[in-house]
Amino acid sequence: MKHEVPGNCPVCQSEVKVTEIRCKKCKTIIQGEFDLCKFCRLNDKQKYFVEVFIKNRGNIKEIEKELGISYPTVRNKLDEVISVMGHKVEKPVIDKKEILEKLKNGEITKDEALKLLNGKL
Repeated sequence: MKHEVPGNCPVCQSEVKVTEIRCKKCKTIIQGEFDLCKFCRLNDKQKYFVEVFIKNRGNIKEIEKELGISYPTVRNKLDEVISVMGHKVEKPVIDKKEILEKLKNGEITKDEALKLLNGKL
């Protein structure tokens, strides 16, 4: 079974540091304090979402289909990943024309459109 380095402390959820690196072949050991990559901070569900996102080349319609979730849910999951990776997530200005176009094209439901128009997603 493969074990990955957790990106956060399982006790307090704080950021963790790697303090030792060991070569499997020559057994060289390097000690110090090493930061984990930004992707290591993601939990398993977030990593899976990123994998699906990349596999589908960012095509939100395909991501919706594969994960069985709505457009706003895809956006929320993407915002969550962006935030965990240390970037600021700015809520976009509501683009009423874009929302109505997505509704017209069947990309979102009437309820999702209402929530987006009311700024609740």
